[in-house]
Amino acid sequence: MTCCATKARKHETTNSLRVFVFSWLPVAVFVSVAVYACGAAVLAHELGTTRVSILLHEGQTYHVEIVTDAAALVEKLEASSGQSPAVDADLNRLRAQLLRFDEQFRRRVKLTFDGSDVRPSITYAVSAGTDAAASPVATIGMTGQVPAGAVHLTWSYAWTFASYAVTVRSAAAGNPTTEWLEGGQPSAPIALAASAQLVDRLATARRYLVLGFTHIVPGGLDHMLFVLGIYLLSGCARSVLWQVSAFTLAHSITLGLSMYGVVSVSPKIVEPLIALSIAYVAIENIFLSELKSWRVALVFAFGLLHGMGFAGALKELGLPQSEFVTALLTFNAGVEAGQLAVIGTAFLLVGWYSAHRTWYRSRIVVPASLAIACTAVYWTIQRL
Repeated sequence: MTCCATKARKHETTNSLRVFVFSWLPVAVFVSVAVYACGAAVLAHELGTTRVSILLHEGQTYHVEIVTDAAALVEKLEASSGQSPAVDADLNRLRAQLLRFDEQFRRRVKLTFDGSDVRPSITYAVSAGTDAAASPVATIGMTGQVPAGAVHLTWSYAWTFASYAVTVRSAAAGNPTTEWLEGGQPSAPIALAASAQLVDRLATARRYLVLGFTHIVPGGLDHMLFVLGIYLLSGCARSVLWQVSAFTLAHSITLGLSMYGVVSVSPKIVEPLIALSIAYVAIENIFLSELKSWRVALVFAFGLLHGMGFAGALKELGLPQSEFVTALLTFNAGVEAGQLAVIGTAFLLVGWYSAHRTWYRSRIVVPASLAIACTAVYWTIQRL
């Protein structure tokens, strides 16, 4: 009798699970479509779309290279000139628009030597993104002569609203310097004779801590969904702790190895696998109700992938050579803080009240995991 009752309960549980899976599937699909419509279907490792490098040649000539999102820049140029933005991904059209708005572009870019503006020659090039999902990339070159007797240069660029890095290199000086600026903010005066200036360690630590945090919240939707997938498996703190610890250890290893050049894997391989790891964890949540030892091992393996994703973002940002270790460690600390913020928010919103309720799994875990899985499967296909 007991055996029959047990079988009946198992059968009832299985049927209930099936009912919830199929009843919540349309909701999950709708959520995934909504996420895509809101612009979430992008590579989640973009901390900023603009990078600037300034190369000084023996104090006589300069070359500035601006790398930025071509479509976004053209849209801003069109809007600032009173036109209705009509941006598409055609490379030739984007370049033609950049050439057309050359004077408009110059108005919000300033390169000065000892307080005097210069008018460099400018070239515009537009190339395809790293994959089908990435926006076209504009590479803008600015070259000219350094005024005789100039001692300092100052830079500002107001065509971005986000933080961006300016790296200054000199053929005659030592290591390059990197300064972080907000859109439109002028740089500190940069000495032409010795561009390798001292870097403020505390300021570097603070900057890269913030960048690591914002890489997760709000900039890393895929990493947020992965962490949520880890959290959803079980409301037990021990379960979450084991998985987060494995994930943290793993991505810290590959982040460090990748930044030191020991490990190098193409983003075309890493990005789809990251999306696939999110889908796997979410799907597994539907069929598991408690932590298994092999789940921790899988989370560790997936953490190795995510670490390489973090490294790709960090390489794009650039690290100050004189404070390489400081920037690397604080960026990783910022990532951990972002992950803990996601887990803490999930706990405050649903965990503390409902994690031990009988309906928690059927009403929260299953539908949320389905939504995450659908989104991640879409990302996987998109990134291939």
